[in-house]
Amino acid sequence: MSTTASSRHVRSLRTAEAQHDSDLGSIRRLTVDDFPILRRLSIKRLVLAPGSVREPHWHANADELGYCLAGSVLVSIVENGSVFSAFTITAGQMFTIPSGALHHIENIGDAEAEIVVAFSNEAPEDFSLRAAFGEMSNAVLGNTYGLPASDFAALPRDTTSRDIVRREGPPVVPDTAGYGNPHKFDIASQEAPLRHPFAAVKLARSQYWPALASMSMYSLTIRDDGMREPHWHPGTAEMGYVHQGRARMSILDPDGTVDTYLLEPGDCYFVPPAYPHQIEVIGDDEIHFLIFFDQPTPGDIGYRESVSAFSRPVLAAAFGVAVDQLPAFPFTPVDPLLVEKVNPTDPV
Repeated sequence: MSTTASSRHVRSLRTAEAQHDSDLGSIRRLTVDDFPILRRLSIKRLVLAPGSVREPHWHANADELGYCLAGSVLVSIVENGSVFSAFTITAGQMFTIPSGALHHIENIGDAEAEIVVAFSNEAPEDFSLRAAFGEMSNAVLGNTYGLPASDFAALPRDTTSRDIVRREGPPVVPDTAGYGNPHKFDIASQEAPLRHPFAAVKLARSQYWPALASMSMYSLTIRDDGMREPHWHPGTAEMGYVHQGRARMSILDPDGTVDTYLLEPGDCYFVPPAYPHQIEVIGDDEIHFLIFFDQPTPGDIGYRESVSAFSRPVLAAAFGVAVDQLPAFPFTPVDPLLVEKVNPTDPV
């Protein structure tokens, strides 16, 4: 069984490379540079102290999909065509930012805020508003705003980003920030479209959130008496973040090798498109996974439905056994995704 350090499919996000780490907060990230298997997805964990701000910035090559784990933040967006948005996000709520849109994330509460953010590129490219201003001369900026060049003399003349900055005074929150917004999705309050006594899945995909253009996310909760059945996603990559609990996963690679590893809070795993895999709980506590996909509506083929497509003689030939040696596979026209454990958990 692989460990987090030895598996090519899993890394710890909580101990990943720090893009920023100070008393204002931290940004830790997993990109293709330190997680080579990544394709079309990457991830960051953003922690903001009270009064801290993820400075105004944009991503040149990636859409952004965020889930708030704790705290209360204000998100502001400037989009193409002079479209402005500002809305609040609390624990269990999500936001999406299109590629190239200027935005900021500001802790407006009295407690630390924690957000997990996925991107639609394995190597996101960032620009900050500070760096963009630093690129231009005082005269150019003055002409832009119809002001004397000397008015811009106090601004730093460099093209670096600070990532997280401190706000002076109380937050300025627009009166409309609590309204609904196309970029905001309250997945915590969603009635789970897939629910069993032993597991539930809440779905942030384009069917429920039309603003999603290139990504989606499933909020997956499973008790120790349930399991995410073995399955694969046609044409869709999967990247999961472990919020709570301990789990075991197995992934089959095209060369026939099987990577089985344990996951704990803070771990992140990646499954390339169409690689078969499964998720099961290890221990007595339920698990909560944030599972990101590189499609707005992920495809899914489960083991249960897969055998229903073929006759028993065909299945017997494929497995190299006699027909009467096959299990009594139940006919499954619609895949359940979640199944109950009717057997003891395999030893760890």
